[in-house]
Amino acid sequence: MSAPTILSPAEFEARLANYLFERSEEVRAVRVGEKETSEQAAIVERYADLFSRAQLDALHAAENSAGGDEREELYRLRKTCEGGLVAAELVERHDALENKLLAERVTFKGEEMPLRLAQAKLALLPDYADREELGELQANASAAFNDERREMLSLSEALEADLSGETNAIARNEEEKGISLHDLSAALHEASKQSTEAWDRLRTTWFDRLLGDHPAVPSSSHTSYMRRLSPLEATYSKDRATEICLQTLRDLGFELAAMSNIKLDLDDRPQKSPRACVIASDPPNIVHLITRAQGGLHDYQAFLHEAGHALHYGGCDPALPFAFRRLSRDHALTEIYSYIVEAISREPGWHARYFGLSDAQAVENAEATTFLEALLFRRYEAKLRFELDFWTRFPTDGGTSGGYEEYLTAATGIRYRSKNFLSDMDGGFYTADYLRAWVRAAQLQQYLRAEVGDDWWCNTRTGDILRGLFLEGTKPSSEEIAGRLGFDPLDLRPLLHELGTHS
Repeated sequence: MSAPTILSPAEFEARLANYLFERSEEVRAVRVGEKETSEQAAIVERYADLFSRAQLDALHAAENSAGGDEREELYRLRKTCEGGLVAAELVERHDALENKLLAERVTFKGEEMPLRLAQAKLALLPDYADREELGELQANASAAFNDERREMLSLSEALEADLSGETNAIARNEEEKGISLHDLSAALHEASKQSTEAWDRLRTTWFDRLLGDHPAVPSSSHTSYMRRLSPLEATYSKDRATEICLQTLRDLGFELAAMSNIKLDLDDRPQKSPRACVIASDPPNIVHLITRAQGGLHDYQAFLHEAGHALHYGGCDPALPFAFRRLSRDHALTEIYSYIVEAISREPGWHARYFGLSDAQAVENAEATTFLEALLFRRYEAKLRFELDFWTRFPTDGGTSGGYEEYLTAATGIRYRSKNFLSDMDGGFYTADYLRAWVRAAQLQQYLRAEVGDDWWCNTRTGDILRGLFLEGTKPSSEEIAGRLGFDPLDLRPLLHELGTHS
């Protein structure tokens, strides 16, 4: 057998760009319901020569002899090579699991439906008992795949430990992110405790308003329904979501519909995932913004959130190296921009301007969005504590749910079923990236208020500031952005203010 071909860093980067483009487009096709089966394995097979231990060693050697931006670029190429080796090893198993999930059906009130459609339907059912019933059916169907998820997790972790040389998952992710996950978690937990009084006020008001009669601790079957803010659905109609969101972005100076590099997919298909997303296949040239409108304010928030991602990737400098347009150490940077654009929906003035509400009603509806933001923050803060516990125990205990239901339920007042802990875990401590972005977006919003004014959310000066940040692509870290804004990375005062804690 001949030795594998070793590509130079430049050759590796160019071929990697093609590989990631094809994989991204395959993910997109499955996610939006254009394809019934995932064929990632075929793509990995076509690029089998791209990933080898010899190639990884060559990239590592080049990285060690480089400095400055080149060293960082080579680091990202090396880590992507590691990920490619893991993907090549596990892609057939991943495809098999993904295709089983796509094929899985649940039967509710005599109607058989795909598992993903059941997830989407939970946001729409008006009856509490119906949501509880379908939620349990959906949760049980998803949990039936836990053994396969656990096996995938175990195999992936073993491979990542072997390839990186770091056997501790927490330490490995801390090195990649350049932060202490434990310090981050401790600071966020303290912020969660400080915001509890404000959260209890919001929860009392909005649980009652959104759910009507309900147990003291409702189940997570009702979370997507609450996020939709269904009692406000008549105000935030499905048919106006695109028009209003595009005008909102236009007020900032972004003509999204005219940006040919950002591809909008807003159609509704049975197998289309209900979770909105952006897939940056080749930034800034091809960036997909995907949503599935279901009616209610959440449609608007999801569109604005994903538009922040799309504008970031679509607005990066095309002259940047591929590694600084497409690759990153984590997702904490791009999430800043999704959160800051979504934050427009928490401005009472936005509700008054676009929906004809009185000032008092606009304030009340904006409070609903603060309730949702606080709910999600508290959920993710508790999830990070669980994941740190999980990876501290793993693999000694085989991967158990200990702490998942307890932490999340105590933090939110919503019962999260322990059996769904594996389907609720994203790779690479993505939870920490979301939380860092929450902190940073609140800091950025405070900065914008000082620099632009209280009308930051409808002022083209905000667009100019964001456009300058977008040009940098994925190069800076979230913590570097904090420094530029004049904040310590763990200064949580702006976030506490956004969550309704004003002391």
